[in-house]
Formats: sequence, structure tokens, C-alpha cells
Amino acid sequence: MRTQGKFLLFDSADEFGPWLDAAAVTRVVRLVQNHHTWLPNYGQFHGTNHFALLQGMEDAHLERGFAEIAQNLTTFPDGSIAVCRSLDKIPAGIKGANTGGVCIENLGNFDAGGDAMTAAHRDAILRLNALLCRKFSLAPSTAAIVYHHWYDLNTGVRTNGTGVTKTCPGTAFFGGNRVEDAAANFVPLVEAALAALAPVAPPAAPLGAYSVNASGLNVRTAPDPSAPVLKVLTRGVHVNAYAASGQWMRIHPTGMQWVNGAYLAPLA
Repeated sequence: MRTQGKFLLFDSADEFGPWLDAAAVTRVVRLVQNHHTWLPNYGQFHGTNHFALLQGMEDAHLERGFAEIAQNLTTFPDGSIAVCRSLDKIPAGIKGANTGGVCIENLGNFDAGGDAMTAAHRDAILRLNALLCRKFSLAPSTAAIVYHHWYDLNTGVRTNGTGVTKTCPGTAFFGGNRVEDAAANFVPLVEAALAALAPVAPPAAPLGAYSVNASGLNVRTAPDPSAPVLKVLTRGVHVNAYAASGQWMRIHPTGMQWVNGAYLAPLA
């Protein structure tokens, strides 16, 4: 995993899956939204500019009056997956379907005549949808996996493609953007990807017990000094460690809560 500011970048679904399994999400999620960026598209992706593109998308969303980047997750042509907006935050993806939704932006233009989706991107999109279905106990269907095209832009009502709509996630996205296209082409592939996932491993036993020996110890979302701070622990607080990454220690059995182990003292 690589980080830049609040953005977390995973090289593949294999790397993202364990992070998602361990992520603590307190809100109820009922929908997985699929979008395409349209612009930026494959022509703007250079293989190493993931963070620059994410920052550009956030800047564009801020200019439109959003509080931050709209989507929770972004997929890239090389199969990588980025966490952009906390999964515990409602996205700004589809009017009428944001509450209870997780928003995926798939970088590219998948309208007919646009970008030819790479095999790595195709695999990442399918496996990401499957991982989210597993995480939030959703059965893959056109009720749980939705396209922006199915919602009227003005009213937010699901019209299944009539009224004022966008083509998003693209008229050539896995065979088309209609409900029947998703039911025939996309949902069965997500079902197959879900069936192929390995069972979630049980939470690990604690590695040890520790006491905080700093006046204020930041708890971060990743083992990185630039990762967002979740909370601050005061001196003397006791914690268990469940995993280690260098000098960093995860202090939650499943959630991504990391502290710098240099500021922990082992308890006898």
C-alpha cells in the first residue's frame, strides 16, 4: 500500500481485500455504485500518476462545491484500487442513492468508441464489487449493484434509464449500461468473483499488551506518518497490538488503527 495525504493506493484487489476486511465501517451500506470518470480517461493515465489524477479529481469536485472528492474508491487501468473518501462517509455519487451507498469511480471512458478496458482493470472492477458485497453482506443483483445511468439527475428517482440521465458507467461497460445489460453481463461475473473469494480469516490473537508512554499518540488509518488521524491516545492508556508493520502496530483486532510502536511500553 502507498499513501499520499488521505489517499491510499493498493496495487491490486489481492492487497486491497485484507485492508477492506479489517476496515471498521459503522454506517449501513446497501448499495454499490459503479461509475466511469469519462475524463480523465486512459489517455491521461501514465502508469505512475495515480495520486496526481486523484488530486485533480478532488480539486475539480471542490470547485463544484463538494466538501471533498466525491467517490469512496477509484479503480485504475493497471488494476490498482485507491481509497479516496472514507468508507464511513456517504459519497456524493448518485443523487437519490448516496445514503447507504459506496461509490466506485472506474477511471476511463467506457462509452461505445471510448477506452478498451484492460484485462487488469476488468478483474479489479469485478473483484472490488465482490469484495464490497462480501464486506456488507450484499447479494449481487441490480438492486444492490447500481449504475448512475439508472437515476434521474434532477429528481434522484431511479427510473432505470429514462428521464434526464448520464450514460455513466458507460454504454459499453461490461456489455452496456441498461439494467438488463447489468443483469445479464455484470452481475453474474460479480457473483462468480464473490464465489471465488477465500473465506475471511478470523481476527488475530493479540501480539501483546502495551501502555502509551507519550502525552498524545496519534491513531492513524495506515502505518504511515502521513495517514489520516482517527483519534489521539493519552499517556497511560492500555492497548493490545494485533499486527506490526515495521515500527508501527495495529491496535484494533480488525479495524485499521495504527500507532507508532516507539511510543508504546510493554506491560509486564
